[in-house]
Amino acid sequence: MAEITKKEFLELLGEFSEKNLEPKFSKMDSEFVEFKEDIIHRFHIISEDVISKVKLVAEGVASLNEKLDRHIDDDKREHKDILAAIKFSYAELDRRITTLEAEMEDLKRRMDKIEHRSIS
Repeated sequence: MAEITKKEFLELLGEFSEKNLEPKFSKMDSEFVEFKEDIIHRFHIISEDVISKVKLVAEGVASLNEKLDRHIDDDKREHKDILAAIKFSYAELDRRITTLEAEMEDLKRRMDKIEHRSIS
């Protein structure tokens, strides 16, 4: 293998850079610019798609939240209605028991009077 001197190497390098390589580098530069622009364009398309899907998910979550709020409100109303019915039932039962207790007290007094008369 033939050895070249530093001077010969620099001359060869100068020839390549002046004549042969400049058009190739400018072509590569334009290809890189096109590639970069294509990647940026694809990124924008993908990011727009992702953003639109995120918006759809957010709308779905908001809709579900509204439905859940309505369901909770309905349950609260039903709970209040049930409590009111139970309260009414207990009040009615309390009234009936109080009446029975009063009647029982009256019957007990009458029985005591009868027993007291029969003893005397």
